[in-house]
Amino acid sequence: MMKLVVKLDLHDDRDRSKAMRVVSGFGGIGSLNMDTKDNKLTVSGEFDPVKVVNKLRKSWHTDIVSVGPAKEDGGKKDEGKKDEGKKDEDQVANLVKAYQAYYSRPLTYHYVPYEETPNCVIC
Repeated sequence: MMKLVVKLDLHDDRDRSKAMRVVSGFGGIGSLNMDTKDNKLTVSGEFDPVKVVNKLRKSWHTDIVSVGPAKEDGGKKDEGKKDEGKKDEDQVANLVKAYQAYYSRPLTYHYVPYEETPNCVIC
């Protein structure tokens, strides 16, 4: 998860909504937040910050305030991550078992070549 904070030179509400619309068009955007007082746009998610800033710079003066990884755990300890890892492993194991049960034997196709009959009238 990436977190990008940029300061934009926006003049009115129309520019603000247009900037939000431009950024929301990118894939992998998790959340958008606009601070109207300071004209700061905060973007987080799985995206390329370079592409987002380049797109914004085409229309507005853009200053990068910060770029970096977003805090995903929200102050949780590592104990919770261990439990989630076990859940994920159990879920994967269950999916593998279900797949093996559904596709118990591989499908094989045997090619039988066409043999010409010696008594063929048409040949």
